Amino acid sequence: MTNEYEEFVRKIKLKTGIDLSLYKEAQMKRRLVSLYEKKGFTSFHTYYQALAYQEDLLAEFLDRITINVSEFYRNRKRWEVLEETILPQLTKGNETLKVWSAACSTGEEPYTLAMVLSSYYPLSHIKILATDLDETVIEKAKIGLYAEKSLQEVPVHIKNKYFTSQGLFYKVNDEIKKTVTFKKHNLLADPFSQQFDLIVCRNVLIYFTEEAKHQLYQKFSDSLRKGGVFFVGSTEQVFQPQKYGLEVVDTFFYRKL
Repeated sequence: MTNEYEEFVRKIKLKTGIDLSLYKEAQMKRRLVSLYEKKGFTSFHTYYQALAYQEDLLAEFLDRITINVSEFYRNRKRWEVLEETILPQLTKGNETLKVWSAACSTGEEPYTLAMVLSSYYPLSHIKILATDLDETVIEKAKIGLYAEKSLQEVPVHIKNKYFTSQGLFYKVNDEIKKTVTFKKHNLLADPFSQQFDLIVCRNVLIYFTEEAKHQLYQKFSDSLRKGGVFFVGSTEQVFQPQKYGLEVVDTFFYRKL
C-alpha cells in the first residue's frame, strides 16, 4: 500500500497543487482510507481514478484533508492574553494593524480577532486577511452563520453587540464581516505577504511533518515586521524560537526580533 499511497500523493499534487507528503503520513493515510472505504472504494488507485473525474468527490476529499474544527474565542484565556498583554504593545502609536488569520477555517478565528481588536480601534480601521486552503469553508465563513455551540466562549457583551439570533443560529453582524477579507491560500505552496503586525495560525501546524513545520515557522517569521507577533494554538509550541528570529513573549506568543 505504501507505493500505492506514494503514487496517489504524486497524482494529487499534480492535480491540486496540494502536497500530502508534508502532512503526517499515518494520520493522513488513516483519514483517507476511512473516507474511500465509506465511498465503496478498495484502494488508493481506484479512489484516485474516481476523484479525477468526479468533481463532487474531489470537493469532499479536499474538505476531508483540511481540518476544520473551530469556535469563537477558542481557548479563551489565550485571547485574554492577546487583548490585555499583547495588543497594548502592538497598537501603541499605530493607527491600524496589519493582521493575518492563516488557515482560518469557517471564520470564527478572524471574526474573533475583529471583536478583540474593536477594544482598540473603530471597526472601520480594522482590516484582517483570512486565508484557507478549502474554498468550501471560506464560503461558509463569508456567510457568517453559526450554531450556538460555536459561541460558548464568547463574552456576553460581545455576543449581544456583534451577533444576531436567527432561530437556532447566530449571525455575525455585517460591521464585523466587513473587517475581514477571505482568500484561498495554500500555506505549503503559496508565497506569503509581508510586514504583518500580527499573524494567528492555531491548531493547524500539529498536522504537518517536522520538516514542513520548520519551513512554515521560517516563512511566518519572515512575514512579520520587526516586533510583530506570531500567535499559535494551545497544542503547539515553537521550540528554539530564536532559530527563526523569534522570542517568547508569553505562552504561545512569539515576537519577531
